[in-house]
Amino acid sequence: MSASPSEEAKWLRRYQPAENAVGTLLCLPHAGGSASFFLPLARALAPKVDVVAVQYPGRQDRRAERPIDDLATLADRICGLLDPTPQRPLTVFGHSMGALLGFEITRRLEADGRGPVRLLASGRRGPATHRDERVHRSDEEIMADVRALSGTASLLLGDEEVMRAALPALRADYTAVETYRCEPDATVACPITVLTGDDDPKTTVDEAKAWDQHTTGGFDLRVFSGGHFFVSTRMQEITELLKQYF
Repeated sequence: MSASPSEEAKWLRRYQPAENAVGTLLCLPHAGGSASFFLPLARALAPKVDVVAVQYPGRQDRRAERPIDDLATLADRICGLLDPTPQRPLTVFGHSMGALLGFEITRRLEADGRGPVRLLASGRRGPATHRDERVHRSDEEIMADVRALSGTASLLLGDEEVMRAALPALRADYTAVETYRCEPDATVACPITVLTGDDDPKTTVDEAKAWDQHTTGGFDLRVFSGGHFFVSTRMQEITELLKQYF
């Protein structure tokens, strides 16, 4: 069953017209992130690339909706919204939580015979590389972690009202990531390109290399200077890299 236009519009955001694009880039935000995080990328790649950014429930204009705290459920929902007969080659790009989500979406799409041509996994260790993290159990630890990572929301965390509004989505996202488990032998067939920061407290370079175990296609690792949100400070370099795939 195909999704209604209104349901699709809630989840999938297009910020730039790209009617004659040669390919589609599906963008999946980090924990606590929103579709607008990818607005600069959409502007930089249009009109050649149709950039589609996912807006998770529980944030910005979807704040009144209950967030989803399970990556499998989130992957199922997003896959159900994607075109069953895509007109353009699909590339999946996820940052941090979005990288794991991208992996799960790719697995589902490949099983359905409509797999992407490439997965770009950014700012996240290999899916089966586990750290015993329990930040999601404490709101105070969630806020401290977001501040430490210097994410896009960190500048707003001094505002009590903003903090209260952001917590449900952050709590759900952290729960989804920290309770996620992946089989060591789980693989996708498409090539995986991994992007990582050389000073990311969430992912060492060796942990980023672990993605190599999860593809039967090609593997490529790109290391950028920066921390967890190197994608923001190195956006021009990442844009030029992405252009090579379209």
